[in-house]
Amino acid sequence: MILDEQIDALVTHAPDYWQLDACGVTRTAREIPVLLHRAAYLPAADRMQALLIGGLSGELEDVNLALEALKSYHAYRPRLSARIGLSAVPCGNPDGLALGVAPENGAGGNPSAGYPPTGNFFYDPANPEAHSIWRWVSFQAPDLVIEVRARSNWRATVARDESASWEASAPCLQLWPQLCSALNTSELTPDSSLLGALATGKPNGLAPVPGLRLACPADALQTELGKLWALLNGASATTPDRREVAPAKPLADNHSDTRRALEARSARTPLAVARALAATYGHQLDPVIYTQGVAISGRLRLAQLDAHGVDPTADIAAVVEPYARFKGRDGSKALFAAGADGGANLAGLVWADELTAATGDSRYADLLVHTADRYRSTHDNDVPIPSHPDYQVEDMFFSAAVLGRAFKLTGDENYLRILTRFLLDAEIQQADGLFWHDRSTPYYWGRGNGFAALSYAETLTYMPDSYPERAAVLAIHLRHLEALRQYQHPSGMWHQVINVPGSYLEMSSTCMIGYALARGMRRGWLDADAAHRDALMQAWQGVAARIDDNGGLVDVCTGTGVQQSLRDYLDRPAIFGPDERGGALALWFTTEMESFLNAVSGF
Repeated sequence: MILDEQIDALVTHAPDYWQLDACGVTRTAREIPVLLHRAAYLPAADRMQALLIGGLSGELEDVNLALEALKSYHAYRPRLSARIGLSAVPCGNPDGLALGVAPENGAGGNPSAGYPPTGNFFYDPANPEAHSIWRWVSFQAPDLVIEVRARSNWRATVARDESASWEASAPCLQLWPQLCSALNTSELTPDSSLLGALATGKPNGLAPVPGLRLACPADALQTELGKLWALLNGASATTPDRREVAPAKPLADNHSDTRRALEARSARTPLAVARALAATYGHQLDPVIYTQGVAISGRLRLAQLDAHGVDPTADIAAVVEPYARFKGRDGSKALFAAGADGGANLAGLVWADELTAATGDSRYADLLVHTADRYRSTHDNDVPIPSHPDYQVEDMFFSAAVLGRAFKLTGDENYLRILTRFLLDAEIQQADGLFWHDRSTPYYWGRGNGFAALSYAETLTYMPDSYPERAAVLAIHLRHLEALRQYQHPSGMWHQVINVPGSYLEMSSTCMIGYALARGMRRGWLDADAAHRDALMQAWQGVAARIDDNGGLVDVCTGTGVQQSLRDYLDRPAIFGPDERGGALALWFTTEMESFLNAVSGF
């Protein structure tokens, strides 16, 4: 479509400045295109990050205006230099535009209204565009959002005899008073529009985002935007009554509260973030399942790193005691209930070796070794019974978590042989290095690839350097990490579907991949070169920005078995807030990141 061609042309003319990205996927599987400033996610005290929004209506006139606005910026760019970075969503409703049903989107929704969207992230059957744009804008953290609308699509409250009109939200009036005065803005009333909703409350759990809205005919666009670019770049401008107005105050003082909040989160040490996570996660084990067991392990790891923290050993021992003393007596608990004894449950004992080391109580190690023996029985195709016979990728981690530790505790190489055979026989890694969900499911699920990365990192942790098949296991792992690095988003995150740019940026996959990078470089099987270090640091920045001080998380894919279509993976609900699975994996990543930083000098 013409939209794609024009966006491609803009990127082609400024490849050092813009890169093509996407901020969502429509119901017809169209990506919502983004021109992303190459430094959009980098902190910069002397550069503001602006975001242009257009085409939420899907009307061709609005989209054309947004594209002309980008051309205007490109023309001014040599003068704006590095002081103003501009990203853009030129058409927030590509289905409405393509299908000719604007301002609707063809699925019963209208992306120009209905903000803030609630629930259904990111699988709303009627209005997925609003959900995706809403979340993406806040975590892109612009200092200023600029929406452009064609004159014919003005709201009824705008005087019809005006050639152009600027509106400013309350946060914009507070942050940019001189700018707003120079543009002769009226105050944008809080409403259900994107800019109206971004201006009130705590959008996406953060802070209000300043916004400007320009409504004008095409022939007035260059004049109006010329004033805006000049003011933002520190020049003066002339008001409609010919008054000379001073430029905005220095850009270094004009970062939005949203950007400041995210940069403050990212500036925390891994140890500080781990403390926040450990206050919420790892305090129960009912049922025995990896989503709780990994968090318990994470608390024990944190205790080894935090000289000033409270030792959680006694508390954890009390939590697991009913399982440790199970012999059928009252007050004791069987490890696994009927029907709750799959790999995800067995991996709930990942803490056992660490708790044994911390307490000297061998009962915990005995629990894990006894559980590992379940892997000795196999399906007809020789896959261990706890694992799915079609080699599901999550079973790679579950088996590595149990069998690797059993080998460590006993020295019995049978455990290692079972694990190694499963990893090498699975054959679900594809030619490009990424992993399908299983042999029959050809989709690159984000957490699935995270499970694969984590499983090989765990296996290599326990596998002796002299083990005959270590080289084969390592080769698969290194090829996988190299493939993943090519798909890392500029924010540092990985997508819900690794190779679909518009799918949401998913938390748990990023934590697992980040863990594998940190563990590999710390243990020495992964070169600590610039490419791997950069990928790790970007992952850390992305994850840290998405963990609040109370352990709340951003966009953790809910529990997901094998799905039947790509659409099913795109539509898996994303959890915003506390989540056991995401919290546990984030705690492992933060403690491993802290260990890496402690171990690697000069980093």
